[in-house]
Amino acid sequence: MSTLQLSSSQKRILTSLVNLSDGDGAVVRGRDIADAIDRNPGTVRNQMQSLRALQLVEGVPGPKGGYKPTVNAYETLDIERMDDPAEVPVEREGTPVPGVNVEGIDLASVHNPDLCRVEIVVRGSLHEFSEGDRIVVGPTPTVKLRIVGVVDGVNPMENTLVVRARSMQAPTEPGSGGGRLGSAAD
Repeated sequence: MSTLQLSSSQKRILTSLVNLSDGDGAVVRGRDIADAIDRNPGTVRNQMQSLRALQLVEGVPGPKGGYKPTVNAYETLDIERMDDPAEVPVEREGTPVPGVNVEGIDLASVHNPDLCRVEIVVRGSLHEFSEGDRIVVGPTPTVKLRIVGVVDGVNPMENTLVVRARSMQAPTEPGSGGGRLGSAAD
């Protein structure tokens, strides 16, 4: 991991750029980054100058121009760059959230019999998520884990959702409908 220290604003903008570029290095307009993080496009433009000086972004001129993250951007954010990541869907209030994919799942607390918190690291914008939203994550590609819960917190700095899990389910056998792994106070 890089030892480069970014301001919270720089980190948020760079994370948004990486998420919006879909890991394939697509060019992203500054306005799209500003919309994703609910900031003024001028603020994004100003921060991009410093991120370019740090060799974390490339500016692409022209009418279809914008910004692209560099390899250094992924290293600085400690994000693995994948050409073809597995799709792990996220639903919010029963509707799939387009452009959001799960990058990691961390069972933050399982020892408390009344509360099981899960940290869901995502690629994509967290703009649509709020505390209290009901979400479903998964199934994951290997073990087909599916997490059902309620959003307890949204951390845009780490692109993480903190979820109070209501249930975690995975198939008990290949091809089966699924078995309940655990349940937090229903």
